[in-house]
Amino acid sequence: MLTERLKQRLTKDRPTTSITLRIPVDVVDSMKALSPLRGFAGYQTLLKSYISEGLRRDEERFASGSAARLIEALKKRGVPEDVLAEATREAA
Repeated sequence: MLTERLKQRLTKDRPTTSITLRIPVDVVDSMKALSPLRGFAGYQTLLKSYISEGLRRDEERFASGSAARLIEALKKRGVPEDVLAEATREAA
């Protein structure tokens, strides 16, 4: 099930804003070289992709709530995966 935030991100007509970033020239040169290899028309699109990937990862990590953090803590302490999976199913 898609969250409302994700549904909003998938729409094409979202408002945008311009920002200014100071990025070292060698980093921009690397992005310019990598962008066609990753299938992007230009380095700015690649940069937006990097930002989106990091944002999604962090949102999942921090917005998933205390249950996900608890599960990770239990994994580190040796609780078996099958026990965690069963508990997760029961909690859902």
